Amino acid sequence: MTKKIEFKFKSLSESSGYLLGQLTTLLQRKHKKVLDPLNLTQTQFVLLAALGWLSKENDHVTQIDIANQGNADRMMVSKVLRTLEEKEFIRRQEHPTDTRAKVIELTDSGSIILQKALTAIEEADIEFFKSLGENQTLFNKSMLTIINQNKDLS
Repeated sequence: MTKKIEFKFKSLSESSGYLLGQLTTLLQRKHKKVLDPLNLTQTQFVLLAALGWLSKENDHVTQIDIANQGNADRMMVSKVLRTLEEKEFIRRQEHPTDTRAKVIELTDSGSIILQKALTAIEEADIEFFKSLGENQTLFNKSMLTIINQNKDLS
């Protein structure tokens, strides 16, 4: 005889984790649709965007900086950066003061592809979240609260 499973929630619509999972899956599908024509995965895009963002204020962005920006695993970041280097979207150079680190830079083609990807992703996000209307600011603040509350989990 099978033991009856007890659920805390009476409906899946009461489970924030379930709903967030569904929302994330749908958003990732939308992002994949706009990134595929650019020959980028979601992870490659996130790391390129982190590099682009960090490069606005720092001429010596390292792999560790990129990993920290995205709360990402350093080994995974290393592998993805290697792929981006093979695609000639980034280059690695010696760090001027830290012999253990490499400076990661966008190439010209990397800058072009990142700009195209940013435009496509931003348009996709606007479309995806448009149903929130004026509630989007509160939605974003709520997500930031949850992220900041759980930062120690990374």
